Amino acid sequence: MVQSLWNSSEASKQENALDQLVYRSNIIGADRRVCNWGGGNTSAKTIVKDFRGRDVEVMYVKGSGSDLASMKAGNFTGLRMDDIRPLFEKDEMPDEEMVAYLVNCMIDVKHPRASIETLLHAFLPFKHVDHTHPDSIISLCCADNGKELAKEIFGDRFVWVPYIRPGFKLSKMIAEGVLANPNAELVLMEKHGLVTWGETSEEAYAQTIKIISEAEAFIEARVNAATLFGGVKHEALPADVRRSIASQVMPTIRGAVSDAKKMILSFDDADDVLAFVGGERSPKLSQVGAACPDHLVHTKVVPLFIDWTPNADDVEGLKQVLKDSVAAYKEQYKAYFERNKNEGDVMFEPAPRVILIPGVGMINTGKSWAMSQVSGALYHRAIAVMRGATALGEFVSLSENESYNVEYWPLELYKLTLAPAEAEFSRKVAFITGGAGGIGSETARRLVSEGAHVVLADLNLEGAEKVAAEINARFGDSRAIAVKMDVTNEEAVQAAYAATALAYGGVDIIVNNAGLATSSPFEETSLKEWNLNMNVLGTGYFLVAREAFKLMKAQAVGGSMVFIGSKNSVYAGKNATAYSAAKALEAHLARCIAAEGGEHGIRVNTILPDAILQGSAIWNGSWRNERAAAYGIEPDQLEEYYRKRTTLLVNIYPRDIAEGVAFFASSKAEKTTGCMLTIDGGVPAAFTR
Repeated sequence: MVQSLWNSSEASKQENALDQLVYRSNIIGADRRVCNWGGGNTSAKTIVKDFRGRDVEVMYVKGSGSDLASMKAGNFTGLRMDDIRPLFEKDEMPDEEMVAYLVNCMIDVKHPRASIETLLHAFLPFKHVDHTHPDSIISLCCADNGKELAKEIFGDRFVWVPYIRPGFKLSKMIAEGVLANPNAELVLMEKHGLVTWGETSEEAYAQTIKIISEAEAFIEARVNAATLFGGVKHEALPADVRRSIASQVMPTIRGAVSDAKKMILSFDDADDVLAFVGGERSPKLSQVGAACPDHLVHTKVVPLFIDWTPNADDVEGLKQVLKDSVAAYKEQYKAYFERNKNEGDVMFEPAPRVILIPGVGMINTGKSWAMSQVSGALYHRAIAVMRGATALGEFVSLSENESYNVEYWPLELYKLTLAPAEAEFSRKVAFITGGAGGIGSETARRLVSEGAHVVLADLNLEGAEKVAAEINARFGDSRAIAVKMDVTNEEAVQAAYAATALAYGGVDIIVNNAGLATSSPFEETSLKEWNLNMNVLGTGYFLVAREAFKLMKAQAVGGSMVFIGSKNSVYAGKNATAYSAAKALEAHLARCIAAEGGEHGIRVNTILPDAILQGSAIWNGSWRNERAAAYGIEPDQLEEYYRKRTTLLVNIYPRDIAEGVAFFASSKAEKTTGCMLTIDGGVPAAFTR
């Protein structure tokens, strides 16, 4: 049940009306049962000094494209009420005219564009107004008998407004309905949401929670767990089984949903999802339509509900069903677009954003992990609404054309334009071995800085987790994950890729980087030392690349592998027979894979660095002493020794190798494969020929 989050001590710290509005908005958005991600809007009317020092009545309202949970003062727009009030006398006002007019009402041109529903707040004669999308209220507003049931709950305290798209007309209808009902305490917007108000910020918030709680209590008294969603048709598979299935099918899904642009996937098997995907009536319910207009841009009109009987032994069958079902969904979406399009409309990606699999759970798609999570979060709300609406009556939604006109509404699409432009590695997943080390961690930072999601695989899990935490703190949740992996262990490599598929849906970039180094004269090289180098640098690179190759083929959207070789891949290093031979193996292995990968769009290239001492666990161990001894110098003289032997007289750092990886993985090298790139400052003995 929804609880009040109001904290009088915190609220008292807010110095002015705008600060109070920020506080109220944040606690409203903190509970998604109260308001959708990115949806809803709040306002406060107050007196401020204008640029000439005059007292002016101003309404602060949520700016377009922001989220109540995270909004700051700069996300609100201030508008002069004296300029807005005369609009109430107009009979109609087109969207474009309304938006242009409101721009002229702003007290600061630096403020964001005002919410689509600004006039809803302005026309109501209350200081503080909240428009929210509570699960319980939308359940009522999406029940076929909702208006009649609202009378049982609220008596004559509510105003019911039939569904029309937000804008001038809806705003005026709401205000007229409230003014005509002296007992009005709330507005119920059919198939949409709730409007409440108060004379103080605290009073407005308390009213919002009170109304939601009344509806919740009414609904919960009528929920029958045994008949929820028509009763149980499919039980959920055990947690380990459904997650294993998800990790196996997500690369197939990713390939199927990635057309002109790749998608990032996320998996969700929360209890409410499992209950819904297992329901007898759920396949039909899921196709009724969106639970709230705000959902449409992120979830599309309907999800893809997979017709499959849960069976842990039928994963290959499920993959085929998924391919066929995604293809059919895309054709249906294209037909929906053609039936409803307006001049100038450009179709979104036709693939589903929400995929429901009985017994397994929900898979969401988006241009990033964060956006796939938004689709998932909104569908959790849809499930809650269908749960409530079917407990009250029959679930109803917008008509197809109404849905289309919201999904492709220019004022709604404007919010999408506020997102930052996509970078080179947006929508791509990079898997980096040796991710805790100098080259691995620097490469991760480099790729993430241009939009990538990264998996840091390393035996040193603590070190990889530290790098991942640093990246996520800077770039956002789940931009990086850490997995423990021994490259010489086939099962460990497979498990790491399964974790990658479950986290993001697949992989696009492989950085084969994990390594070690030993040094000894040839006749003193033991079989143990030889096998150690071959196992890590040969077999390890083979296993990492082979499993990536399988996954990339399953996705069928190409990919890029970058091997971190060595100057020693082409140069016979003194006292380093095992290491040099293994590094030569890597370079030729890369070329062999490139020869087979071309027809699948899989590129494989190699970087040949030399003497990367910074941040290297290898160089901080016995290798430094061994190499110094081979050159007849002291260990602390190595950096200068290596610098002087280059033609450019430079040292090489992890960031230099990261730039090479970024080049090979980028669109700039999309026609390059089987190539070796030296990044060694120019060591003549290692010039490729």
